[in-house]
Amino acid sequence: MEDLRTRVARVGPTRFTVLVEGESGAGKELVARELHAASRRRRGPFIAVNCAALVETLVEAELFGIEDRTATGVRGRRGKFELAHEGTLFLDEVGDLSPMAQAKLLRVLQDMTVERVGGSVPRRVDTRIVAATNRGLRDMVREGRFREDLYYRLAGVEISVPPLRVRREDIPLLVDHFMTTIEHASPMSVSTDATEALMAYRWPGNVRQLARVLEYMVALSSSPQIVAADLPPDIQAGYSDVIAETRAFDAAAGAETLRVWSGRYVRLVLDRCAGNKRRACEVLDISYHTLKGYLDEDGPARGEGGAAPLAMECRN
Repeated sequence: MEDLRTRVARVGPTRFTVLVEGESGAGKELVARELHAASRRRRGPFIAVNCAALVETLVEAELFGIEDRTATGVRGRRGKFELAHEGTLFLDEVGDLSPMAQAKLLRVLQDMTVERVGGSVPRRVDTRIVAATNRGLRDMVREGRFREDLYYRLAGVEISVPPLRVRREDIPLLVDHFMTTIEHASPMSVSTDATEALMAYRWPGNVRQLARVLEYMVALSSSPQIVAADLPPDIQAGYSDVIAETRAFDAAAGAETLRVWSGRYVRLVLDRCAGNKRRACEVLDISYHTLKGYLDEDGPARGEGGAAPLAMECRN
């Protein structure tokens, strides 16, 4: 994510066309808005278009505008390109455009000149294009489902937004953020076990899904603190074994229980680090040898402190 922010900061002030790729709900529009905010056009308009929702017969009118009285009862209006003049036009889900719409878009991008439907006067627009897709445009080009010439017009600079499951350390920060934006009658917080459960989930819907889950929890929780039991069933299911071990740890803090819990915690951290053991060692502040010991079902390796808690290993 720091690499992503660095790239946005570098590309934002330029005039380059940017293609933002990432899964649905990962935050592509947020990246587009950050690009706009970092540009010299930040005082201009930011116009977002959902290409997947454009009706085929109305693509030209929506994007390029329509002249007054082109048809009975039709009032003239500017299209999205004109509305974004001296600003940024965000073409969301550009991969969903039909072949005909792709051809029309390419023609405009070549010289940034639009003609309204029913008109004959070309209108020059000064608009920066940021496009986004949750589909691999390169693969679509190879399969003949997306125009190659349009792809190279859009892919001046490519930015990839990582899915939430590979940046799980962001989840506590996102939880804090959303809890300040969700309306609730009295102050509410999210418990440690609920946060751990959220971090263990794979989030197919990414950040958008996380926001909806928190709304669900706020709406149904009967106490000021949201706990793991308030989570939706599908998230609870993947975390039930961890909840059981936590309760066992609270009930009897014996060496065996502590060792089991420590090993489980190490596995959770390793999972959050996408299996990267070096990164997990950095997060836990332990040696690689100690990490291997905790991953062993018999507990920490001899010579590294026996069954000492992780906190002791971190201090060492």
